[in-house]
Amino acid sequence: MTIDVDLVVAGAGGGLCGALRAAQLGLDVLVVEASEHFRRGNNTSMSTAMIPGAGSAFQRAAGIEDSPARFLADISAKTHGSAEPVAARALATVSAELVEWLADHVGVPIELPTDFGYPGHSVPRMHSVPSRHGSELLRHLMSAVSASDRIDVLVPARLVAAVPEDTAVPEDTAVPEDTAVPEDGGVPEDGGVTAVIERPDGSRESVRGSALLLATSGYAADRAAVREHLPEIASAEYHGSEYAQADALRIGAACGADVGYLDAYQGHAGLSEQARTLVTWATIMHGGILVNARGRRFGDETVGYSQYAAALATQPGAAGWIVLDQRIHALSLAFTDYRQVAECGAVRTADSADELAEVISADPAALRDELDEAAEVASGARAADRFGRTIFPEALRAPYRAVQVMPALFHSQGGLLVNEHAQVRNRDGGTVPGLYAAGGAAAGISGHGAAGYLAGNGLLPALGLAYLAASHLAASHPAASHPARQPAQRAARQVNP
Repeated sequence: MTIDVDLVVAGAGGGLCGALRAAQLGLDVLVVEASEHFRRGNNTSMSTAMIPGAGSAFQRAAGIEDSPARFLADISAKTHGSAEPVAARALATVSAELVEWLADHVGVPIELPTDFGYPGHSVPRMHSVPSRHGSELLRHLMSAVSASDRIDVLVPARLVAAVPEDTAVPEDTAVPEDTAVPEDGGVPEDGGVTAVIERPDGSRESVRGSALLLATSGYAADRAAVREHLPEIASAEYHGSEYAQADALRIGAACGADVGYLDAYQGHAGLSEQARTLVTWATIMHGGILVNARGRRFGDETVGYSQYAAALATQPGAAGWIVLDQRIHALSLAFTDYRQVAECGAVRTADSADELAEVISADPAALRDELDEAAEVASGARAADRFGRTIFPEALRAPYRAVQVMPALFHSQGGLLVNEHAQVRNRDGGTVPGLYAAGGAAAGISGHGAAGYLAGNGLLPALGLAYLAASHLAASHPAASHPARQPAQRAARQVNP
């Protein structure tokens, strides 16, 4: 069976933004998703739903001055000027429009947390949902998708090949007999992309679209690829979608796509050892500390949770403890992840520093020294600690709490290079006809390694590039001028709604 649509979206995470934007602009969309458990198992649903928006209406209402230029300056500072410039500028520019669109068109209950700052962001610009959890964000996206008569969702079904206009079919690509690909290897005369989709039983079918948006995540679940490109974090726990299997890299390479920043990734130094759930880094930004098994700190935790993952991985046993107090515990309960960590009993308590040292099997003298140094900075007696950390809003006070944490790899940040419209760039400096990429499928804006990762550098490219792709396609697509038209052909309405 060959299905004709305007846009095929591979991936039901951030790619849903592309589907919704395209439908809003009068296009018919088919979303193809490999995992039947995507609502709780993809990277969007596993995130903290934090989306940067520079100069948004939410910021203005809060009296916060921000702009795309300021956001770009923050990105440049965090990455030491190594961020991919085209995508960074496009995403900084569209970020405010994106969060406002999510609120106004999609119905996402966007909020602007201002009670703490994330590392590297010079002003509060992280927009989120009340639960601070990606599952809520994804639920709203899927609700809007289900309400649209222009979007179909095919799940479970995995994109295994794509043949853009004027691109030869790779010799090892098995396509169904009825795939509408001419003998010369190109797509039919009026252009477009033929996508080959595989069901769990191995059967395949083709989908003909004017364009294809690759939103299939990166390669972090491919352990061989991680060992090759990210050796410093290869031994850490992987905490992301099992379907991040480099599909976009493979499919893009077959289409002549260019790639970059494959050494970039998001790590996290705050995965609960017991709960295997994220301990929010808000615990740190509110004044908590991270100590190793001996009770010693080993750096400035406020450089960021991604960069600190590799630092934690070098500590004894590749594990440590986030130490906080009742004040921080209460503030952190705003995050669903932290509540889950607490509910499973992973947050230990102690009435004194010595008792805390006993609970976490640390050296009491070492732990007391760390608490005293943090208190000195918090009181103003010292401008910074020995690592240069200045952010200690208040001294930690008994009763104390502690959570054992381990380093984790969340997702890769390198991938297909895209232009300002999220079009995939080819190796000759042009673009691959009809091919777009978003999220982990595309090269992100974190520069190289993990140190350049800013909070939101996962979700913004996932949602923002998908939004830009759909907007660009609609602007050049004749169907977009007829928003009231009825779809000529519909796929199965939805599987696993």
